[in-house]
Amino acid sequence: MMVNLFSVFDPSTSLYNLSLNWMSTIMGLMIIPSTYWFIPSRHFMLWNKIIINLHGEFKTLIGFKNINKGSTLIFISLFSIIMFNNFMGLFPYIFTSTSHLIMTLSLALPLWFSFMIFGWINNTHYMFAHLVPQGTPPILMPFMVCIETISNLIRPGTLAVRLAANMIAGHLLLTLLGNTGSVISSSLLMILIMTQIALLILESAVAIIQSYVFAVLSTLYSSEVN
Repeated sequence: MMVNLFSVFDPSTSLYNLSLNWMSTIMGLMIIPSTYWFIPSRHFMLWNKIIINLHGEFKTLIGFKNINKGSTLIFISLFSIIMFNNFMGLFPYIFTSTSHLIMTLSLALPLWFSFMIFGWINNTHYMFAHLVPQGTPPILMPFMVCIETISNLIRPGTLAVRLAANMIAGHLLLTLLGNTGSVISSSLLMILIMTQIALLILESAVAIIQSYVFAVLSTLYSSEVN
C-alpha cells in the first residue's frame, strides 16, 4: 500500500542495502536488441532514419554558418537518453528518473552553463547586444536588460521543470485511475481499462514529444550564443 500518492515516483528497489533506483537510467540500453549492434536490421534502419532527420533539423536550427562537425550529435544523444528514460518509466515498478528534478536539472544546467560561458568569452559584444532587442526605445532599455537577464537565468529551470512536470502529471493520472480499479463495479472496469490504455498511448506520445522539445530548446539556446 502506498504511503502517499507521490511514492509511485520513488519505489524502493535495493540489493544488499544498495539502492538500485537510478539504475533505470541506463536500462534503456537493455531493451535494444543485440542485432542492433552487429548487423543492419530493421531496428538499426529505423533508428538511423530518426538520427538523420534529427541531424538535419538540428543543423537548420543551429545555422549552417555556426555549425561545427559533430555538434548536432550532442543534442541527438540528449534526445535519445531522455526518450529512453521516459519510456522506461511507463513500465510497472521501474523508477522514473526523468520525473525527478535532480535528473532534469543535471541535464539542463550544464548545457546552459556551457552555452553562457562560450557566449560571454567568444561573443561578448553579441551577448551584450542580445540583452536589448532591436528597436527598443531608450527609456525601456534598462527594463529590457532586466527582463532578458531574468529570462536567460531561468532557462535551465524551465527546461527541467517542464520535463519533470509532464512526466509527473501523466503518471499521477494513471496512478489515480489505477487505484480505483479495486473499488468500482465490474461493468465500469472495462471502461477503466480502455481509459488506461488510451492514457498509456498518450503518455507514449508525451515521452517522445517532451524529449524532442527538450532537445530542440537546447539547440535554440546554443544557436543564440553564436
